[in-house]
Amino acid sequence: MALSKSVESSSLAEVIDRILDKGIVIDAFVRISLVGIELITIEARIVIASVDTYLKYASAIGLTLADSSSIMRN
Repeated sequence: MALSKSVESSSLAEVIDRILDKGIVIDAFVRISLVGIELITIEARIVIASVDTYLKYASAIGLTLADSSSIMRN
């Protein structure tokens, strides 16, 4: 069986549609310290998804929309 290479390119609209359909999570943790003294700590979790995708996965882990809005305020 021979392998064939696909040369099709994706448009920006197709990429955005795929990201919104599947969702993407960016999780970052940064800690800056000097001589053992913590100066700055940054924790960020960025979720990009459609509302439908978010609600589907949030309900699977028991998270409600009210829970996530209170997390965003903290």
